[in-house]
Amino acid sequence: MARVLFLGGLGRSGTTLVERLLGELPGMCALGEVVHLWQRDIRDDERCGCGERFSGCDFWRKIGERAFGGWDKVDVDRVHALRDAVERTRHIPRLATTTAPGSAVTEYASYYARVYAAAAEVSGAPVVIDSSKHSALAHVLRWAPDIDLRVVHMVRDARGVAYSWTKRVARPETDGAGEMTRYSPGRSALLWNAHNAAFGLLARRGVPVRRIRYEEFLASPRAGLIRLADFAGLTLHTADLDFLRAGHADLRAGHSAAGNPMRFTVGRLALRRDDAWVHALPRSQRRLVGAVCSPLLHAYGYPLNPEAR
Repeated sequence: MARVLFLGGLGRSGTTLVERLLGELPGMCALGEVVHLWQRDIRDDERCGCGERFSGCDFWRKIGERAFGGWDKVDVDRVHALRDAVERTRHIPRLATTTAPGSAVTEYASYYARVYAAAAEVSGAPVVIDSSKHSALAHVLRWAPDIDLRVVHMVRDARGVAYSWTKRVARPETDGAGEMTRYSPGRSALLWNAHNAAFGLLARRGVPVRRIRYEEFLASPRAGLIRLADFAGLTLHTADLDFLRAGHADLRAGHSAAGNPMRFTVGRLALRRDDAWVHALPRSQRRLVGAVCSPLLHAYGYPLNPEAR
């Protein structure tokens, strides 16, 4: 049974940063956003975090052989059809309340379970990390009988998330041909509410969920990694955290299949909070996002008045 640490939350909440740091720990293998593996990697042959095209990455080639007998044996159209049938935010109420998930749910989950098991075998790591983030996928994976699912719920101030979604960010894996999705502050506020509420619902369904605030994690990344390793069932030694320095981390190349451009960073990675939104996000938009997200902002301990920070 593969032990899976699933990093969830709305995008731009710090999941890639946490994944990169966790991937430096012994006993953990970071896979990136596996939810995009089927299209961006198998079909589009985008770049792995190591810099190679997916088809040229030996690590992922071995995983494909063990999981499916080769990536060319995967019916991507079937995976997409299953995704459309079960892995959508609108399906979460049904996934959370049903006592019998149905064949489509279990079949879709089985594709992920096979990737996780093969990755654990290839890497020799007892814990594999999937930073797919999608709340609906996490609800699907709870029905997979052959994975030990543990969810890290990443939360960041909704106004910081909203500001980040307005930025233009290139996708290096497309060699300059594409940019990451952008959302208006109003749209990102609605998504922030929906995804975070969905992870709260997942915890009430018996799945182990550990909530981490982005701001608190960056205030003490060493303590945060120790807590997350313990949640994943691993014990760390002092030397395991030697890659953490004062204000930065020294990273090796990884094999993240998809995700934020940070997955390509090798060497020094600055560890500092990005609070530019406090001044850069227009006041009217801060108020809009704050009003829409106020119940959960309060529940997570964020001040409704950002200047009070």
